[in-house]
Amino acid sequence: MENLDLKQMSAMVDIIAEEKGLPKETVLDVIEQAIAAAWRKDNGDREMNVRAVLNTKNGEADVFVAREVIEDDVAYNPSTEIPLKEAGKGAKLGDVVEEKFKVTTFGRVAAMTAKQVVVQRLREAENDAVLTAFEDKIGTVVTGTVSRVESRIVRVDLGRANGIMPRSEQIDGEYYTVGSRIKVFIKGVERSERGAQLILSRGSAEFIEYLFRQEVPEIENGTVEIRGIAREAGRRTKIAVMSTVPGVDPVGTFVGGRGIRVQAVMNEIGDREKIDIINWSDNASEYIREALSPAEVIKVEIDGKKAKVYVSEDQQSIAIGKQGQNVRLASKLTGFDIDIELSKAPAKKKKQNVEDSLLSALEEAEEDE
Repeated sequence: MENLDLKQMSAMVDIIAEEKGLPKETVLDVIEQAIAAAWRKDNGDREMNVRAVLNTKNGEADVFVAREVIEDDVAYNPSTEIPLKEAGKGAKLGDVVEEKFKVTTFGRVAAMTAKQVVVQRLREAENDAVLTAFEDKIGTVVTGTVSRVESRIVRVDLGRANGIMPRSEQIDGEYYTVGSRIKVFIKGVERSERGAQLILSRGSAEFIEYLFRQEVPEIENGTVEIRGIAREAGRRTKIAVMSTVPGVDPVGTFVGGRGIRVQAVMNEIGDREKIDIINWSDNASEYIREALSPAEVIKVEIDGKKAKVYVSEDQQSIAIGKQGQNVRLASKLTGFDIDIELSKAPAKKKKQNVEDSLLSALEEAEEDE
């Protein structure tokens, strides 16, 4: 490569394409970019707009330097501009014309530049190809291995690809150690000038939804539905559910016998995070009451997207929650701006099924400890 043998590079296109699992056109484009970079190093400067064309049959290459046609007798940048009188027959002001040069030999520094470009661009192309293959997995949960833990991101090895989990997508209070196996939700592919990378999440509402879909087969057959999720990862999640079949208790379906289904989800996200499973309702007042669970609500007054909720004094702190968490999540879940007000009237007791009562009792016992 030090001599930048174009014939050898031409012969390597098919081999590299096969080894890297890349289209031949991609590899050829990478090599042509390298030739252009090397020629620019020897013959021009960084500002030049240079492209190269490699003939893989005979191993010869040409480079084309593009410049914009400007008026005669004005100051110009020869790297990017050319006076009209030098532009050739038929050229007009504002046109972009290309000057062709035959590629012969390169200096040592230029050859090294070309090698660096090939290595870097092939790595980028290979990474892009892997990520493109992973695009059909967006919205699913996969298992990976923590490869590196940094101050703001966790890097996860997914086998054929690597992804990053930003701080905002992590579960608050969860610690990650290199080599540990974790489940992650593939949120998307982020593309930038530095390349593309998979964005992973454990702290998103979608992660919770996916976990419940694995535990509750009734979601797949349409018996029950998830209508909304509000989450503060590592602290609390509220999930609104409904049944499409009369007589089916949606909350009980999600909780599972003896709480086995909700416990399976909690085993994955950690016991520090509480999960409130509530009944969704198309009645805004009733939905807000449910969303503020476990608080008991006396009255709800709705004005547009604002709701004034009245509770008794002993329910006020429960309705608001620690650091305002309960009312904040209820607002996010329902889409209403909720204000908690004191009322002297006694609160209406909400009906609780067996599973709700069990979860409430367990939660109260934990808070008393």
